[in-house]
Amino acid sequence: MTLERMSDEEIFRIANPIMDNLMDASTAIDHERHIRDFSDRMKAIVTEEYLQKVCEKYQREKGYFSRRERVAVFRRPDAVAMIWKQWFTKAPGEFVAEMLLIEKDGRYLVDHAMVF
Repeated sequence: MTLERMSDEEIFRIANPIMDNLMDASTAIDHERHIRDFSDRMKAIVTEEYLQKVCEKYQREKGYFSRRERVAVFRRPDAVAMIWKQWFTKAPGEFVAEMLLIEKDGRYLVDHAMVF
């Protein structure tokens, strides 16, 4: 079944472990683990140096990722985007965690991700 035809529950069952890995790997600043589920397009963008710089900045300013609550799924013919409410250990308030998943060669890959 294609991503666009899955229920929200099915999509989040796929997406949550991927997002957990992204957040855990960025906390550890582990580039190899962080990009393991990335599309080729994302791997070209998120270099080891880029990840280091981004992670050090958010950790200094906001702390580490803490809890996350799912909000919504947005479907496209070739991808799905998930939105979560995200909290940090130091910064007050709610942030947005976003991830775009595509399916390629039987794998689900991250083609965009951001926390803002």
